[in-house]
Amino acid sequence: MIICYLITKRIPPRYAIIIALVIGFLVAYLQGQLNFGQIEASLAVPEFTAPHFTWRAIIGLGIPLCLVTLAGQNATGLGVIRAAGYTTPVSPLITTTGLVSVLLAPFGAHGVNLAAITAAICTGPAAHPDPQKRYPAGMACGLSYLLVGSFGATLVGLFIALPTQFIAVIAGLVLFGAIISGLSQAMEDEEQKEGALITFLITVSGLSIAGIGSAFWGLIGGLLVSMILTGKPPANTFFEKA
Repeated sequence: MIICYLITKRIPPRYAIIIALVIGFLVAYLQGQLNFGQIEASLAVPEFTAPHFTWRAIIGLGIPLCLVTLAGQNATGLGVIRAAGYTTPVSPLITTTGLVSVLLAPFGAHGVNLAAITAAICTGPAAHPDPQKRYPAGMACGLSYLLVGSFGATLVGLFIALPTQFIAVIAGLVLFGAIISGLSQAMEDEEQKEGALITFLITVSGLSIAGIGSAFWGLIGGLLVSMILTGKPPANTFFEKA
């Protein structure tokens, strides 16, 4: 799959991921690594669960989930959007996703957020060379989420049928463009290179403290390093633009 991706990247680069996906699927099929016997197409039906509030649940479950969503997805997602050169206002994004989370929480969808990895895919050059024409990628992603969510159980069965190596490789290839673009822009500012590098290293390390993932601690580590080395917060961050 990787070799196929590198070869097709020189011919039709926009479709390199799709071609690698098809080739990987065919190879897995020919090697007998696919098992679709357990897959059954069925439409998911929303089921209402009446909320029941307790202090123990709020402190032990609600607050940690809120912190993980804000730090691991929203903050990182905003950073990705800023790195891609977009200046979308922060408040409407957080307010909208928060209200939707409240409305859909009784049906199990309590964590509607900016989805950092999805944002990286949809705002990167792979979506379209022109930043002003990348919005169809976000729209297509949203429609795909609705379709996938409608057949959630079927999707789980599909992932179980696919080899783990297949899923890991295709996920890595999808993020190639986003990682390259993000690193290039992060290293442009001479004063902030060390902070950007520390942010990247902590994030990819998988560090987790107090149930909060590495994306948040990478952000904190990068800010601290930049403040120590320059004596001031990093300029042009999404915190200032918010």
